Amino acid sequence: MITQIGIVAGEIWHYLDQHGGVNVSELTKGIDRSRDNILMSLGWLAREGHVILQESNGDYKVSLRKNG
Repeated sequence: MITQIGIVAGEIWHYLDQHGGVNVSELTKGIDRSRDNILMSLGWLAREGHVILQESNGDYKVSLRKNG
């Protein structure tokens, strides 16, 4: 399961790199993975400091953290 979370985390990173900040609901539509797997992978990315999550109208906006 850890390997799968890592793979999906990479897919999320690439999606955000191409599309910019999106709501989690849009992310789950744009990536063909289960919502649970996407949420676990987002947690991993957030814990590692790779993404920023902001509450937005009952959803969360997620974007890549820019280093610099």
